[in-house]
Amino acid sequence: MNIEMIRAAAQRLAGHARRTPILTSPFLDAIAGRRVFVKAECLQHTGSFKFRGGWSAVSALPAEALQKGVIAFSSGNHAQGVALAARSHGAPAVIIMPADAPAVKIANTRALGAEVVLYDRTTEDRDAIGDRLAAARGLTLIKPYDEPQVIAGQGSCGLEIAAEMTALGVTRADVMVCCGGGGLTSGIALALAADAPGLRTRPVEPEGFDDATRSLASGRIERNARLSGSLCDAIITPQPGNLTFPIMQQHCGPGVVVSEDQALQAMALAFDRLKIVLEPGGAVALAAALFHPDASEGDAVIAVATGGNVDPAIFAKALA
Repeated sequence: MNIEMIRAAAQRLAGHARRTPILTSPFLDAIAGRRVFVKAECLQHTGSFKFRGGWSAVSALPAEALQKGVIAFSSGNHAQGVALAARSHGAPAVIIMPADAPAVKIANTRALGAEVVLYDRTTEDRDAIGDRLAAARGLTLIKPYDEPQVIAGQGSCGLEIAAEMTALGVTRADVMVCCGGGGLTSGIALALAADAPGLRTRPVEPEGFDDATRSLASGRIERNARLSGSLCDAIITPQPGNLTFPIMQQHCGPGVVVSEDQALQAMALAFDRLKIVLEPGGAVALAAALFHPDASEGDAVIAVATGGNVDPAIFAKALA
């Protein structure tokens, strides 16, 4: 993984991915006690940053592989990103999704033309299911985070943050990133190390699923005891990736852990003050920026609002 791969992915994404805006609110600044800049990846195609990695990986495949098709596993956001990218390239897509994924994400993935295979994330191994289907049909597996072209695509978000913050005169700040397996976190970290070294990437996770935070603290990959049971389904992974963790070790600051209540509160504030819709897993970075002021240094903080594919009942709970 290197910055050249990220720049190449950004070129393939040009004209296909949205350049998402940086949003601000004096009300959020007052809560955080510093300037807060929100990178609204919830406004990306399919409602999350995952379209970047999906397009990057699919667009890098040779014609023969595209003809046979792709396979991915995801609780919903990677699923939709890969499904849309595959459809745009005329490639079949099979997506393996946990049966407890939000209904809206399963429905959206099917609507994008993908074949959805459901599994029980507490008793079944999605990797084994993926390996079996890929071998049987000749499909190319696109992993959700531990895949160089996916990391490269997510890194394009970091290139945008670097350019936008440079234009705004912000040269030193922490960049809070919602973190599951670390694809976005590591991609952004590589991009910022190259283009804005004064901006420090910080992985943010929900309580009880803080594998990246614990791994960075211990210096080795740590697993989560549980694999389900969080509102922040979008960023629940067993452990950091074998590719992503060394990058995070080299380029990231310590992790930040927030509560589900803080994520819900951040969702309500994002809707009220920025007029954007976030899902719980996509709101943890903003929660860290707003409710953990001691975790950041400097007079500004950047939060990546990673996704907005939320079930209506959960969104209503946040607003209540």
